[in-house]
Amino acid sequence: MIDLEVKDEYIIHTDEYYYEVVRKNIKKFRKLKNLTQQDLADLTGISREYICDIENKSRNKHITIAFLGRIADALNIKISLFFEE
Repeated sequence: MIDLEVKDEYIIHTDEYYYEVVRKNIKKFRKLKNLTQQDLADLTGISREYICDIENKSRNKHITIAFLGRIADALNIKISLFFEE
């Protein structure tokens, strides 16, 4: 189920929606590059535990744009790809 609200012809997604899209894409691109969470942690300087928290929906870890940029750089992808459904 997609959480969204329609206001005057604009679709407004909830925060949880965006976190879920980003979370799934980080995991997807990490796996496409055949990287473990530890590999990604080593490449970004972010702890493996934090990477796990980001990817695990039940932990509801919010991610900063700076960390998102570091992850995109480590995966050699455009940061915008994290927001694609």
